[in-house]
Amino acid sequence: MAPRNAILYSEEIVREICEHLASGKSLRSYCLLPSTPDLRTVRRWLADKADFRLQYALAREEQADVYADEIIEIADTEEDTAKARNRIDARKWIASKLKPKKYGDKLGLSGDGDGSPIPLSVVSFEVVRPKDTDTGSV
Repeated sequence: MAPRNAILYSEEIVREICEHLASGKSLRSYCLLPSTPDLRTVRRWLADKADFRLQYALAREEQADVYADEIIEIADTEEDTAKARNRIDARKWIASKLKPKKYGDKLGLSGDGDGSPIPLSVVSFEVVRPKDTDTGSV
């Protein structure tokens, strides 16, 4: 086994990391596997390599979809309701952070509790100068 600090950046390593994440596993668990870079090295690559950042972001979005699928499975199969709730809530939370447009809370502004839009009023002002009472001019 090569020393952990001897792992060099390569497209193959990037692909492995992204596949690992996209399957629902953590970056930490990948970095604990034999012959893989340590977490600090991967984080440095993320800071330095724009192409890796893009692939990593896409893998994380796929990971959110995996978590959403797992939520259904947990709800259908877990017999301990407290455990199911905890596992589901954890996956809902992380999915909302990884893919907020799809799984995040929807924020809407409305005028009152029925969801209707906030009414807007246009107010205009006209500046009128007082007339000079002696001459009748403005």
